[in-house]
Amino acid sequence: MGTRTPVGRIEAVRRFNRFYTRQIGVLQEHLLASPFSLTEARVLYEVAHHDDTTARALGAALQLDAGYLSRILDTFRKRGLIERAPSATDGRQRLLRVTRRGRQALATLDGQSTGSVRALLLPLADEAQARLIDSMRTIEAILGAQQPTPPYVVRSPRPGDMGWVVQRHGAIYAREYGWDATFEALVAEIVAKFIRQFDPKHERCWIAERDGLNVGCVFLVRKTRTVGQLRLLLVEPSARGLGIGARLVEECSRFARRVGYRRIVLWTNSVLHTARRIYEAAGYRLTEEDRHHSFGKDLVGQNWELKL
Repeated sequence: MGTRTPVGRIEAVRRFNRFYTRQIGVLQEHLLASPFSLTEARVLYEVAHHDDTTARALGAALQLDAGYLSRILDTFRKRGLIERAPSATDGRQRLLRVTRRGRQALATLDGQSTGSVRALLLPLADEAQARLIDSMRTIEAILGAQQPTPPYVVRSPRPGDMGWVVQRHGAIYAREYGWDATFEALVAEIVAKFIRQFDPKHERCWIAERDGLNVGCVFLVRKTRTVGQLRLLLVEPSARGLGIGARLVEECSRFARRVGYRRIVLWTNSVLHTARRIYEAAGYRLTEEDRHHSFGKDLVGQNWELKL
């Protein structure tokens, strides 16, 4: 249970702490060129995001010395950033609330913080950003942080998403299966056709997003009046195991039933074992197999069908 933690591990944690505090600028006297220190900014944030909190509750949540916190709150009150009001249920308690001036100051600080993080992430490729966020999430989970927000969201596509679909299919399938550029060309053709001939009453694309990064996609297109076709199911390696693939396939089924399709069909290849398991779990059955040479590989193509 960590009672004999090697010195090397302790030094590794200390080295990371030195690196990260320098990276995010907390060694400076004021955070992000604002009039606040890191602690002051956090205190103001917590007061703003917890209705009618008290100094005692705030100190316990942030693990701050009572005298130190009292001096910060007194400074905020003198600057008109917070106000104290008596509790309606306990006259001994003084509730803390952020004033309009305090919210304006916090909004400015929030904008500066967003810009700072954006500048940190901007030089990194999408895959590197995903790895970084994943590592941060791992640290949070191991050290006991709560994660009240869902791990991902599913949404409609935005400008730029279609280019991401093509690029990630090409990169992931080349790395994991050794497929050549003809596969990326096929994906580009499918995406281009979807955009040019999009039928909003009978077709959809869904994008899965996690912490602001695209991590999955799927398309349902019209094959005939009564048949829809599922295409381009993809989940980023960093986001696998969260149920994203199954959720995207479920979105296709739900939409297909709503618009009156009687069947959904799809074409895949036998080497895509994870995708096949998702299809089987969703009720699809294999209807046909054929050997072919595509994307620089000898493959076994498969046709699957779901009756609605």
